[in-house]
Amino acid sequence: MRERLVDAAYAAGWAGLRHLPEPVARGLFDTIADVAWRRQGKGVRQLEANLSRVHPDADGIRLRELSRAGMRSYMRYWRESFRLPTWSRERIAGAITVKNLEQLDGVLASGRGAVLALPHMANWDLAGAWIASAGGHPFTTVAERLKPESLFDRFVAFRESLGMEVLALTGSQVSVVGTLARRLREGGLVCLVGDRDLSEAGIQVDFFGEPTRMPAGPAALAQRTGAALFPVSLWYDGAMLRAEVHPEVVPSGEGTRQEQAAAMTQAMADVWAGAIREHSVDWHMLQKLWLADLTPRGAEA
Repeated sequence: MRERLVDAAYAAGWAGLRHLPEPVARGLFDTIADVAWRRQGKGVRQLEANLSRVHPDADGIRLRELSRAGMRSYMRYWRESFRLPTWSRERIAGAITVKNLEQLDGVLASGRGAVLALPHMANWDLAGAWIASAGGHPFTTVAERLKPESLFDRFVAFRESLGMEVLALTGSQVSVVGTLARRLREGGLVCLVGDRDLSEAGIQVDFFGEPTRMPAGPAALAQRTGAALFPVSLWYDGAMLRAEVHPEVVPSGEGTRQEQAAAMTQAMADVWAGAIREHSVDWHMLQKLWLADLTPRGAEA
């Protein structure tokens, strides 16, 4: 019953909210954000715990200010995503500016594949829609399988409608890694969200002074295929979405492949830490991230 209700809520969102006047939709989602923030639910408490790592000198009042702005940014992501299928190519093109895009253009023009790795910042769906349409670079990405299955299918259909090829992380007959590697060897583009490990087998990195794990995929794919690896950061600036393609992360050539992959992943984490510190309200991390917060396997049992 709960899964059916969740699916119905998302269906209503895509069917109805996309047609609301912009001021009405903005007011509605700001209200939802403020109500959730005042209730201090699990996600909001975890967001504040995460932000305390980003801003260790912030007092309780400051963290509450940041979390409120963070919830509004998070709800802005959902508001835009519900309405994005109705946006014209011209509106998408005018909604975002990308710094250092010429790095990516040059690599793809040479016939070499590229991996864009980004954290959960601002609106990665809008950025993806821009890259696939205005940017002229259709790409392949991976999505976490959701429950119910019908909800996952809605997300896949939504993202594919924006010009993305979406592979399910689990539960598919298709080899995800093999398909991504093939796309890269063909000179294509792969975009991956890489600041949270879902497999419990990621690479340990130092992030804001504490250990956590991040997926090995972006670095491993770049090593395996010779593709360029670019960290990306996103943030809101008034009505605009801003993005920056950071310099390519390259293997050092020293140590084992695993050691090189670890160094590349740490380099991306350092880039993201700088961006998150500057635009922390647009980092939508409402889940446990650091190892100190994660329940050890088997502890509850």
